[in-house]
Amino acid sequence: MSLDKNAGALPPPETVTVSTKRVCCDGGGTATGHPRVWMDMGEDMFVDCKYCDRRFILDPNAPEAH
Repeated sequence: MSLDKNAGALPPPETVTVSTKRVCCDGGGTATGHPRVWMDMGEDMFVDCKYCDRRFILDPNAPEAH
């Protein structure tokens, strides 16, 4: 049985293209936001916020992408 972490997952509600592998999310800074969290992509080219599911994707032209 394969347990791919993205198997059957819904697409993220929002994607943000970024130029660094370390990103910050606060849910949009509105009244319905969430606490500011910092995330690191590690070896991946994206990371999802655990609070709001916003997906941060590393720009393929960013220096950290190479």
